[in-house]
Amino acid sequence: MVLEQTSDLLKKRKTKLATLKNNKIDLFPNDFIVSHTVQDIKNIISVSPDPISEDDQKFTVSGRMLAINRFGKASFIRFRDRTGLLQAYVRKDRIGDENYELFKQLDVGDFVGLKGGVFKTRTEEWTLLVDELKLICKTTRPLPEKFHGLKDPEKRYRQRYLDLMMNSDVRDIFIKRIKIIQTIRTFFLDRDYLEVETPMMQPVPGGAEAAPFKTHHNALGIDLFLRIAPELYLKRLVIGGFERVFEINRNFRNEGISTQHNPEFTMLEFYQAYATYEDLMELTEEMLRHVALEVTGSVLIHYQGNTIDMSGKWNRMSLKFALMEIGGMPEKLLSDREKLTVFAASKGIDVTKTANMGKVLAKLFDVLVEPKLIDPTFITEYPVEISPLSRRNDKDPSVTDRFELFVGGREIANGFSELNDPDDQKGRFLQQAANRAAGDDEAHHMDEDYIEALEYGMPPTAGEGIGIDRLAMLLTDSASIREVILFPHMKPK
Repeated sequence: MVLEQTSDLLKKRKTKLATLKNNKIDLFPNDFIVSHTVQDIKNIISVSPDPISEDDQKFTVSGRMLAINRFGKASFIRFRDRTGLLQAYVRKDRIGDENYELFKQLDVGDFVGLKGGVFKTRTEEWTLLVDELKLICKTTRPLPEKFHGLKDPEKRYRQRYLDLMMNSDVRDIFIKRIKIIQTIRTFFLDRDYLEVETPMMQPVPGGAEAAPFKTHHNALGIDLFLRIAPELYLKRLVIGGFERVFEINRNFRNEGISTQHNPEFTMLEFYQAYATYEDLMELTEEMLRHVALEVTGSVLIHYQGNTIDMSGKWNRMSLKFALMEIGGMPEKLLSDREKLTVFAASKGIDVTKTANMGKVLAKLFDVLVEPKLIDPTFITEYPVEISPLSRRNDKDPSVTDRFELFVGGREIANGFSELNDPDDQKGRFLQQAANRAAGDDEAHHMDEDYIEALEYGMPPTAGEGIGIDRLAMLLTDSASIREVILFPHMKPK
């Protein structure tokens, strides 16, 4: 029924457009000059010491009409520009007979240019009294029905422009996302970091354990990969003397789609010479508290029914300690791969036969611990087997100087003291290559050029990646990553 109504409206709109064209009406002019935004008008009204009448000051504004109430020779409309909503009063005796006849042919969704002063209605609402009205853009398709808006998730994601048009809460989410990125950028620039750009197409996909997207460069005659992370290029810059660098970047991983994963996503990565992973934990606390305060106005975050306190000192514990204390695992299991595999099976956790000890521990952690980490928590001492780019811990070489940050039951950040020993790094890459040959498609690739760069010497360095999409989910109380990505990937219709 709704489809039939939409189809009928579309036919009527197209007929109307044809008629207007035949009457030589310019449906898409480009000569209207705007002097004020809706917010400008509201600001002027709010600070004016004396009452404003419609003759005191004239404003020229433009926007999309979202409602039209016609009363014969006069009409009220509501229109919106990028800054907000305003009511306007259109009278035949002010804009002229011919112009009012044109106005009667306009529809909700059309863009209009308006000029006039402001006055207060009997209901005390500031309203633009229109002296001049001009059609700016005639629309063909009707907007979704105003009382129900646009609710269907699939339609919202496929036609995000309609979602933004009809749902103010969605617009607010993306405005907050933009502010998150702007705040992060300023935070690092204020601390003497350089913002850089690294290749998005790479001959060797590196910097993370993930399956890449593959493409081909015709002129060079070589295969290239969309980057899964910028890490190895950023560390090349540290080697070159850029001691503090960051990049807010797009990464691509050929993996599943879920409420937490999109194949194309945004990351912040930053590297600081002469710093350790412990320094970065301190910096991360400071940064995320600052971002939360700037974006939400508070360090108390409300996420999916939980109140998360970003203030104070955040929890810190090792991976094995978390498995015991939060996951309820006996300590004796944590050093026996066979027993771990049996334990995982008893919990319904699938662990492949080829998975190394580190991967088994990580899988158990993902299921038994991660969902319970609501308050900000740093998990440290990740096994070497799953940390091919991290520096070994001096006291226990089986683990690395690495942390992951969890908030709201999911990973937000991953950081570590960087491995700068080229021989150790080459050995790790060779082990990753063996894992790949054994069937691990996400194992890290060998990167000989990066090994050569390390041989020129990289100072002690710590680096970190933070998922911007997941951070945006947290600070906008969004349950799905699709709610914070403007155009999430979907199967074609």
